[in-house]
Amino acid sequence: MKKRFKISWSEQAVLDLERLISYIANENPKTARLILSKIKIEVSQLDYLPFRGRIVPEFEEQGFLLYRELVIKPWRIVYRVSRERVFILAVFDSRKNVDDVLLERFIKNEKFIV
Repeated sequence: MKKRFKISWSEQAVLDLERLISYIANENPKTARLILSKIKIEVSQLDYLPFRGRIVPEFEEQGFLLYRELVIKPWRIVYRVSRERVFILAVFDSRKNVDDVLLERFIKNEKFIV
């Protein structure tokens, strides 16, 4: 039997997802539900395959190899794996410049909902 990892969402990642879905739902509720479902399915698969996401390219260039991401175009779901846990840290539009935002979130504000 494969080892399962527990998935925890940071408060900020939950807010990111709520804002994203709310914004889309204002224009098209059906599309918002489909996107939410797709994101939940992709994230839930991290319990068996926590290293399936790539290392965040902006961080890899700087030697930070702990942060990974799933890309569900046009969104990026950034997470880190520690022992038997996967911590979801952020959900954001991949078309934005996020270097500064990511560094600030990950270094200063790691709070998790269990």
